[in-house]
Amino acid sequence: MAHPYHHALSSVKKWGGTVDDYIAVHDWFDRSKEIIATFQHRALRHHAEGIYACEAVFGKTLTLSSGRIIPTRWVGEQHVKEDLGFIPSFADWAKAIRPEAWMGRTQRIERDVEPPPENHRPPPDPAYLLLGVPPQASDFIVLRAAVRAFHPNIRKERGLCPARKRFYRQMLIEHAHVRSGASALMLPAAVAAE
Repeated sequence: MAHPYHHALSSVKKWGGTVDDYIAVHDWFDRSKEIIATFQHRALRHHAEGIYACEAVFGKTLTLSSGRIIPTRWVGEQHVKEDLGFIPSFADWAKAIRPEAWMGRTQRIERDVEPPPENHRPPPDPAYLLLGVPPQASDFIVLRAAVRAFHPNIRKERGLCPARKRFYRQMLIEHAHVRSGASALMLPAAVAAE
């Protein structure tokens, strides 16, 4: 891994000035080495969004000791290109993260923090309302409408199968609540009347 000093020397070679004109910017990009001292530290700032963040920290331009004014963006782009060979987006880094079970586990604390009043059911899921099925429809009709709610490409994507199943299950649960009359008052008039 290149040291910020060497990046600064490279900047001097490109635009003039001294190492001190650039070292703060290059140190900022590599400060994430304090967290993890492997190439993975680059995921925090070595991308297009990191270059914009660099401009927010150091300003749109840098005034060199020689009096020349250059865009801060040039220095950020130079740093990222020297380390990676191109400028990725943050999405490029995120796609490379291997998902772990703990990353998607969230607590639904709203139930613990703010208990609903007795005999209160929240309004139906907006996705359920978009299905446009009447309360007396069978589960099969609801399931068919839920399947058709997805674009054909989404339906074919094997990796999304668990998410689709959760969606179908949620729509059936919502329909059961609506059918039981627990939230019939909260349905839009057009759906409740069908």
